[in-house]
Amino acid sequence: MGKYQELANDIVKNVGGKENVSGLVHCITRLRFTLKDESRANDDVLKAMSGVVTVMKSGGQYQVVIGNHVAEVFEDVMPLLDLGARSAPAPEEKKKGRLLDQAIDVVSGIFQPILSIMAACGMLKGFNTLFVAIGLYSAASGGYLIINAAGDALFTFLPLFLGYTAAKKFGLKPMLGLAMGAAMCYPGIQSGAVSAGAEPLYTILGGTMFASPVYIDFFGIPVISVDYTGTVIPVILAVWFASKCEKFFSKFVPDLVKFFFVPMLTMLVALPVAVLFLGPVATFGSTLISEFTLTIRSFSPMLAGAIVGLTWQILVIFGMHWGFIPVYINNIMTLGYDNVMMPFFACTFATSAVVLAIFIKTKDKKLKEMAIPNFISGIFGVTEPAIYGILLPLKKPFIISCIAGGIGGAFYGQFNFRKFIMGGMGIFELPNMMNPDGSMDNIIIAFAGILISMAAGFILTMIFYKEKAEPEALAVSGESFDKTAESKAVPASAAGAKADAASEKTIVSPLKGKTVKLEDVEDAAFSSGALGKGIAIMPEEGVLYAPADGTITAMFPTGHAIGMVNNSGAEVLMHVGMDTVQLGGKGFKPLIQTGDTVKKGQKLLEFDIELIKEAGYSLVTPVLITNSAQFEKIDPTEAAKVNAGDNLLTLE
Repeated sequence: MGKYQELANDIVKNVGGKENVSGLVHCITRLRFTLKDESRANDDVLKAMSGVVTVMKSGGQYQVVIGNHVAEVFEDVMPLLDLGARSAPAPEEKKKGRLLDQAIDVVSGIFQPILSIMAACGMLKGFNTLFVAIGLYSAASGGYLIINAAGDALFTFLPLFLGYTAAKKFGLKPMLGLAMGAAMCYPGIQSGAVSAGAEPLYTILGGTMFASPVYIDFFGIPVISVDYTGTVIPVILAVWFASKCEKFFSKFVPDLVKFFFVPMLTMLVALPVAVLFLGPVATFGSTLISEFTLTIRSFSPMLAGAIVGLTWQILVIFGMHWGFIPVYINNIMTLGYDNVMMPFFACTFATSAVVLAIFIKTKDKKLKEMAIPNFISGIFGVTEPAIYGILLPLKKPFIISCIAGGIGGAFYGQFNFRKFIMGGMGIFELPNMMNPDGSMDNIIIAFAGILISMAAGFILTMIFYKEKAEPEALAVSGESFDKTAESKAVPASAAGAKADAASEKTIVSPLKGKTVKLEDVEDAAFSSGALGKGIAIMPEEGVLYAPADGTITAMFPTGHAIGMVNNSGAEVLMHVGMDTVQLGGKGFKPLIQTGDTVKKGQKLLEFDIELIKEAGYSLVTPVLITNSAQFEKIDPTEAAKVNAGDNLLTLE
């Protein structure tokens, strides 16, 4: 239950109850209801509510204006409506681009909700192992077992968590996604369980590298058993397929029984497909990769080590690293050591070094907060939080970490780096790399590889990683702009900005156009000043620039509205046009995203003026200070026309 639960209940009651609501989305300041009968809504009661700014009716929507915290109110309202996946934040324009970028976006989006807990659990596992190593308590103690459960549970039952978050990403009912993840972790179908003490019924694909013993079948169809606990890609694919099934069955199942028949049919179809096809395909892929690595190693140990180090994190993302596990175990059991899988050891430290470099370079407070626990977690051998939370979304650091891992892996491959005992993670694997004959050569190689991997990752990141908000910015000096900034960020006409525009107490114009008094804006939520003091601009060019140095706090999916906080704490809202959320992102091209650090004059958004006009929407753009109460005085410019970079609002 959220902190706006009482407000949410009152809103739902006074829009006519949940039975009167057929849809709900939210934009950056307001809840946008689609009501079956607007006459049933109590306008006056809603307007008088504490927490509601006003009520408006436009574009076939019943709009309840809330303010900056509308997303939190939305989260408390939605469970009261029983709309399922039919309503969500205002429609997002489908992202186009390279397949790899789309895949990264999907994976990152699925992991985003659990990043903090992943980092926390990784640190718990690491510290628990450390305390055992220094003799604080034993691995057989109850304290160790309980703390280990707290740290290891998420990674063991990762498909449950990913089932839930993937469902939200793919538009499946979250609880159905959770059920899919739980089913894939069910003990009775795991490879270790079905094969324990049992003889295989038969073997399929015998005589090939894909030979698989079959212990159970699905009504005569052979099941290639896989251990799904701790895996990533199988459950994501399963939930994606389930989302397609749910949409298909929803079209044909009668409304009377849809409530339970659709999820039943979805589970009945999606889970067998996942177990019979999706899981085994991932297994075959990993087997193919391991056999390829063994072939390469026989030719060149250095090259094989480089390939393992370079590709290991990619294999982890797709759950294909498990193909190396049988090779690893077999080598230790038969040879007394493994030297095939060991080059991946470099990746742990390469990743940690890249994260450390990002911590040093970034000005993004949120990124800094994430970096430290992810660095610690990585040193202890748990790199998933760093991969999914920092490296993948930033793309280039992920590539750098792979390259650094490849460099360290090549070193390990060339010098025949070995591990003699199974177990351990990160730095706690080092004791298992002590040569049984007492010699120190292998442990020296281990430490040398750590230093090489970390040095490569750190140096490459410091050289090649640059934040998006790099100086595409407006630099003011006397009466002219820095030439680099001018060419990238603002038109030459902005060159007349005054020197005092660099003050953090001054908000410069993000647009070129005519100024409009806020009280003249044809939208009561803005004109009343309830959302904050400021001014509006009728744009003449379809480019929105940063009005100050600061951090983007809200980049609405449709691109029509941007919120940011400048370095002095002023919260700025820029809302391009009136009711332009209805365009669903058409005509808007965001150039930044939430969390980005930006410089004054940096391009934030491009928008198509003609398209918006032709669609029948006003282009007037309010620029508001939403935390106006924190300032004694906010003075808008008296100029009838402004250029991008001109002084717009003075804060005192």
